[in-house]
Amino acid sequence: MKEFMFIIRGGEDMNSYSPEEMQQHMNDWENWMGGLAQKEQLVGGQPLFDQAISITQKGSKVTDRPLAEGKELVGGYIIVKANDLKQAADLAQGCPGFDHDCTIEVREINPM
Repeated sequence: MKEFMFIIRGGEDMNSYSPEEMQQHMNDWENWMGGLAQKEQLVGGQPLFDQAISITQKGSKVTDRPLAEGKELVGGYIIVKANDLKQAADLAQGCPGFDHDCTIEVREINPM
């Protein structure tokens, strides 16, 4: 099997969620990722903080900034195992983040 990365972008501002809504959201993620793990398709993944440093201009410019735009924000990543890009995309379609307006880019990891 090959490895693929799900790059998760955007989504709703979770700060407006009640504690109960947040817990349900986390339960949805745990259930989905747990299902991938049971099928031995989950390699790993984590959410990311909002704060970032961008390094541009051939490394000469460093910008410390919060990522304010939701569509710009990479909120996390997941690495899965699948036979091909289509199967990986099919796995991504079950992501609970879609219920909260996220997008997922599915990319095959190129072993070096």
